[in-house]
Amino acid sequence: MSDRIRALLTRRRATLLTVAVLLCLPPFYLDAFWLRIGLFSMAAAIGAVGLALLSGTAGQLSLGHAFFLAVGAYGYTWLAGDPGPGLPTALAVPLAVLMAGLAGGLFSPVAGRVKGIYLGIATLALVFLGHHVLLTAESVTGGFNGRSVPPLSLGGFTFDAGDELTVLGVPFGAEERLWFLGLALFALTWFTARGLLRSRPGRALAALRDSETAAAVMGVDVARHRSAAFVVSSMYAGLAGVLLALAFRRVVPDYFGLVLSVDYLAMIVIGGLGSVVGATAGAVFVTALPLLMTRYADQLPLVAAPGSAEGAVGPTEAARYLYGAAIVLVLLYAPDGLHGLARRARDRLRRRRTPTTDPTTAVPSPPPPAAAARPKEHTP
Repeated sequence: MSDRIRALLTRRRATLLTVAVLLCLPPFYLDAFWLRIGLFSMAAAIGAVGLALLSGTAGQLSLGHAFFLAVGAYGYTWLAGDPGPGLPTALAVPLAVLMAGLAGGLFSPVAGRVKGIYLGIATLALVFLGHHVLLTAESVTGGFNGRSVPPLSLGGFTFDAGDELTVLGVPFGAEERLWFLGLALFALTWFTARGLLRSRPGRALAALRDSETAAAVMGVDVARHRSAAFVVSSMYAGLAGVLLALAFRRVVPDYFGLVLSVDYLAMIVIGGLGSVVGATAGAVFVTALPLLMTRYADQLPLVAAPGSAEGAVGPTEAARYLYGAAIVLVLLYAPDGLHGLARRARDRLRRRRTPTTDPTTAVPSPPPPAAAARPKEHTP
């Protein structure tokens, strides 16, 4: 291994360690509002990474991501709650993720044979079907009013504010505790997704996105890889649904509608299709923007505070207008999203930092050696 590669790996490890330390600091300095934004952003990033693998890497359009988030959220709530089996919450989390994967597996035969806008319409049916089930299956879902979410407990440690806990002089409530759980789940998502993209199945999915015919010629089983991508994406969505349920502490059917699926499509388009970093950036942008505008609505022009006079533009609607405009700008001027913009800016900075040779001080290169003289032939 060359010194340059070793130095690059050392720099990356130092960067990851620095980022990890910085992400552990907010619970000690920020109030509950900012921690909630971070929690919702981490949950959205987990689901957006799964959709990026499906739509950005495998090239499959899905409008049913909200359905699989609902399966994860309600699956955990029912498995760990009453009425329900009342399982230990530590066991209910992986089982809820597996339930979302099973739901994706049941739909995978359709995903393996249908593509493009037809797959999008087929997944759209899942959202309406799931919303109807959530409203009517009251014994499981609680109906229109939803259900309270049991707090997660691991080894006797509960992720809620039921018992007093102080760390370094800072009281740790539910948000502070869930922050570190969200970090752990997001780190798991981040590294598994990046490993998948760099593996052989990830390269097969990328080849499938570029050209199905070429991928089939190279030996890629098109239907099987499409189905597998749908199942993996569904499991990521189920994990995001579990974290959302724990952060909200109550699940209601109206949250898991078509608007949520459109939000997730906006996340991966704004962040950059097929990129884990881009999906994360897009998730933070789309999730944090309406929350910030709601908090500072009275200080923003043309935005009315929640509950104001009828006809005014509320912060949620204004946020949707803004990231709708962001989608248009991205599609026109930066098709690779925020991740592509950041990569080009980083490359530009590197080129500026690269030392160039000053023409006034450059040492002239020696002239090429003269060709050997050939004796002149005498003309008879």
